Amino acid sequence: MSLGPRLDLRQSQSLVMTPQLQQAIKLLALTNVELEAYIGEELDRNPLLDTGADEDRGGPEPEAPPAAASDEAGVDQIVAGGEGTAESPLDVDYTAETFHHDSSSDSGGSSGAAGEATDFDSFAAAEASLAETLVEQAVAILSGVRLMIARHLIDLIDDAGYLTGSVEDVAERLDACPIEVEQVLGVIQGFEPCGVGARTLGECLMIQAREADRCDPAMACLLEHLDLLARGDLATLKRLCGVDQEDITDMIRELRSYNPKPGLKYGGGSAQAVLADVFVSRGRGGAWRVELNTATLPRVLVDRSYHAELSRTGTKATKTFLSDCLTSANWLIKALDQRANTIVKVATELVKQQQAFFEKGVHHLRPLTLRAIAEEIGMHESTVSRVTSNKYLQCERGLFELRYFFTSAIQATEGGDAVSASAVRDRIARLIAAEPAHDTLSDDKLVDLLRAEGFDIARRTVAKYREAMSIGSSVARRRAKLLEAAA
Repeated sequence: MSLGPRLDLRQSQSLVMTPQLQQAIKLLALTNVELEAYIGEELDRNPLLDTGADEDRGGPEPEAPPAAASDEAGVDQIVAGGEGTAESPLDVDYTAETFHHDSSSDSGGSSGAAGEATDFDSFAAAEASLAETLVEQAVAILSGVRLMIARHLIDLIDDAGYLTGSVEDVAERLDACPIEVEQVLGVIQGFEPCGVGARTLGECLMIQAREADRCDPAMACLLEHLDLLARGDLATLKRLCGVDQEDITDMIRELRSYNPKPGLKYGGGSAQAVLADVFVSRGRGGAWRVELNTATLPRVLVDRSYHAELSRTGTKATKTFLSDCLTSANWLIKALDQRANTIVKVATELVKQQQAFFEKGVHHLRPLTLRAIAEEIGMHESTVSRVTSNKYLQCERGLFELRYFFTSAIQATEGGDAVSASAVRDRIARLIAAEPAHDTLSDDKLVDLLRAEGFDIARRTVAKYREAMSIGSSVARRRAKLLEAAA
């Protein structure tokens, strides 16, 4: 074969991931809260984007953009049509009647408006961590070398309030006397919260028993044999502690009032409320209606008057920059429109497939896969996966993640219809909750009961579902009932 330069003509197909397409795909996976943060970054970068705040304050309104793209256009259609470089106006006016919905989300006031309700949580001071609380107490009563030892010990206390290192290691590391380190640890164990600085569960409960003036020899003996208490061996405990049934019952009741992880009450941070992305409610005639939670969706417009003004007086470089900003703004608004349409389309089909759940409850949840939804709405499975990721649905039965409705199938006996794994888990939980007080249902017994109800399920599957729901074995539940009866 001769070596030399030559020209070849080849024809091939390839998918080009343009920046606009990447942006549309990225927006699909974002939650409404994440989307708001993303829009904030875009507002800082693009001077032509506007939130419509001037309109709420009575100022000039940005020029109304042209009509939005078709509702049927989505990420899949962009990929198929190769619309990665389109420059047509694609911005959407979310104030139009098309996007207005009278829903429960509308009653909370306008988002971002001047009349928005005051967020009192923003005025709350940050909660002090466990370490900060302990250091504050140590500074108040210790000084010099002892304060230095206390600070080092506090650094070794985990979030639950337990000391993770040994006194000997601390003494060697600080070149201090082990007796003095032990004494400083004793001081820390007297701090709030009660029980902090313990090295074992028994020591933690012992500190709290001393604080409550209940650390008598019988209680000390009980705390030294917590393994027997965990096994429910009350007869041996009564013999070792030298108490009768009434005394052991009172001691167990006292232990239940103690906190085995005292440090967890500090530094937990404020709870973040989960906001619904989609509302599902009954419409006229009993049909189910699906709508977006518009209260959490950011409002974005293109300020065309500002663009026209700068284009008339700006330099060539300015006009080029503005052209890029206008194209970027148009694509962002189109991507937001497509995201909203895609979420509604997926949620609507999901409600259609799981209609029995919304009407009758979790026991009627059907097996469902992402592929089944994708085929019904004509989208790719990966698009449905992005749409349902970290999105929540609010309905009459509560708040659910969209992924909750996608479950594997459990075959039914005697050729019946397959049932959802979530429905089986719910039935297992109900059977265990209703089991007799004097007896517990083993996994084998649960299998027999489920098969009698038409669920073809193996024992290992029952054990897996039970453990996933944090439900103990029949032996563990029997011990817990014995302790509960004793207390």
